[in-house]
Amino acid sequence: MKNIRLLSSKMFFLLFCLLVSMSAMADSLTSPNGLLKLDFSVSEKGEPVYELFYKNKVVIKPSKLGLELKDDSGLMTGFTQTDAKTATFDETWTPVWGEVKQIRNRYNELAVTLEQAAQNRFIIVRFRLFNEGLGFRYEFPAQKNLNYFVIREEHTQFAMAGDHTAFWIPGDYDTQEYDYTESKLSEIRGLMKGAVTSNSSQTEFSPTGVQTALMMKTADGLYINLHEAALVDYSCMNLNLDDKNLIFESWLTPDAQGNKGYMQTPCRSPWRTVMVSDDARDILASKLTLNLNEPCKIKDTSWIKPVKYVGVWWEMITGKSTWAYTDDFLSVKLGETDYSKAKPNGRHGANNANVKRYIDFAGKYGFDQVLVEGWNVGWEDWFGHSKDYVFDFVTPYPDFNVQMLQSYAKSKGVRLMMHHETSASARNYERHMDKAYQFMVDNGYNAVKSGYVGNIIPRGEHHYGQWMNNHYLYAVKKAIGYKIMVNAHEAVRPTGLCRTYPNMIGNESARGTEYEAFGGSKPFHTTILPFTRLIGGPMDYTPGIFDTKLSFLGDTKHSFVHTTLAKQLALYVTLYSPLQMAADLPENYERHLDAFQFIRDVAVDWDDSKYLEAEPGYYITVARKAKNSSSWFVGGITGDNVRTAVFKLDFLDPDKQYVATLYADGKDADYVTNPTSYQIKKGLVTAKSKLSVREARSGGFALSLIEATPTDRKGLKKWK
Repeated sequence: MKNIRLLSSKMFFLLFCLLVSMSAMADSLTSPNGLLKLDFSVSEKGEPVYELFYKNKVVIKPSKLGLELKDDSGLMTGFTQTDAKTATFDETWTPVWGEVKQIRNRYNELAVTLEQAAQNRFIIVRFRLFNEGLGFRYEFPAQKNLNYFVIREEHTQFAMAGDHTAFWIPGDYDTQEYDYTESKLSEIRGLMKGAVTSNSSQTEFSPTGVQTALMMKTADGLYINLHEAALVDYSCMNLNLDDKNLIFESWLTPDAQGNKGYMQTPCRSPWRTVMVSDDARDILASKLTLNLNEPCKIKDTSWIKPVKYVGVWWEMITGKSTWAYTDDFLSVKLGETDYSKAKPNGRHGANNANVKRYIDFAGKYGFDQVLVEGWNVGWEDWFGHSKDYVFDFVTPYPDFNVQMLQSYAKSKGVRLMMHHETSASARNYERHMDKAYQFMVDNGYNAVKSGYVGNIIPRGEHHYGQWMNNHYLYAVKKAIGYKIMVNAHEAVRPTGLCRTYPNMIGNESARGTEYEAFGGSKPFHTTILPFTRLIGGPMDYTPGIFDTKLSFLGDTKHSFVHTTLAKQLALYVTLYSPLQMAADLPENYERHLDAFQFIRDVAVDWDDSKYLEAEPGYYITVARKAKNSSSWFVGGITGDNVRTAVFKLDFLDPDKQYVATLYADGKDADYVTNPTSYQIKKGLVTAKSKLSVREARSGGFALSLIEATPTDRKGLKKWK
């Protein structure tokens, strides 16, 4: 009897140990190439925990997952793992436009079901491990005890394994228009005050909070990028850093009441992403963000076309002309002013004669569209005295004849591009949206640049909160019915939704060229953007400024553009976008028609892209093959360091010769002292050619590679 009892006790003990070990056991997942490994477990307190490794190096130390809810015990502790399903996925899909003709979507998946027995509810954490990184999200299935809930805060952690070098901008609920700071993670708190400039909307944010996409480099050479994908019906994520323990934690954008999200099951969060490689070029080439978004939801995409455009814009940004028709602000009131009786200020940019000048230029040099800002009434009131002013989007100023200008543009093979400044009054825009979009269709417009300058109306909402994120997507979806492409400025930064809705052809959502007229950007700014802002989607950066000293203004009140002319050419390749503007004034291009030729030639849609050299903050060299063409274009840029780009042309067809036209910094070029010094060189190259190109401070080069004709082969020498 004693032996039986002893045996029973041992069996009970073994069973208990087995159950404990099962509850503490980590589920593991590896990437298709075996270089990345994910471990998932549930702690003794019932906290979900994950870790990430790359080539056996720690990328993310044990990090907790969960959400804090309002008036609820929350979804952070008390979990037990009840299920774990694995799957593999491998497909190749074709984007409507993009950096490459086809994209491979290949990953291994782990879906973990977690139960809170005390509350009788459950959630799923879904992990997808790609060769270049990790994506994971929270899923909330429909269930009786988790129906409608309010998020007080999301507490997703990213525990760093060291004091990495980071390229960051301050956390903010309303703008990303900052210059980047390079520092150690431990230095962010001390540098934050200097990084928060007058364009900040910070009111209650952490002194160690930063925005995504966040780019980092470890001491032993790993490149790590933190971001999110598929931001739908949710608040934008910032990252708050515990700088003592080097742990980032999600920090969502609040609404007017301070709540972070309103959810009703079934629902899910956006994907949280961690990209990692020991080669910076892999970060730039990754399509992880796009692959975590749903496939295209537009059946007929034939009307969605990449666009190269010019516009009545830079002259207003620099102060040469105005958006407003009159300076008589006090007499202008919404709905009360007869503009035909108002005194013109003589500097209104969107007038018939000036717009026709831009149309002539676009038609002559092969541009698709002409953007015109300041065409519709009301700019005086908005700039003048009424904080609650709203536009109607259909009423032109007296000196802007919509029908005549559209007809004139059509005769030149050009279209006008619409501009909708919403004055940050989202509800007003939604009320007018159908009428505004129909007005576009009736008058030949098929693309709109929308703006959200100012504090959001209703008061208290933020540009990056759930409420506004839903609005931005509503505008894009509504535009589909009218076959309109959307380029939203001041909207939330992209998270790959352009895969699902490819009529979302561009966004601003970062510090663009306009800041070169307001005070400038650091020389390394455009070497960082591809690693940060462009991870989520293309940017309407508006490059191509040739008169970098803004000499036409004749004063010293404005800044200068912190690049060389050659670097401005290179940006058309290094900053990918299917929407590219030649932003300078027509007369500045006509003074440099030899350099302007590259802007005319360069494509805006691509079959292939090769990242030849890359180091965040220092340099990028990219080669791209034009869509349905044998032509390649290469762009190289540098920060505030002089360097020599060295690269092979082994991406070319080995059986062909190409005419190489190089637009490079001149020998004496410098972005401060001699920015317009450039040189142009031509010669024959092949796939065996190797090029070395000197880049000045904040300089660069652009290279076109066009298949050689028999005449070219007779008349041109081989490249030396």
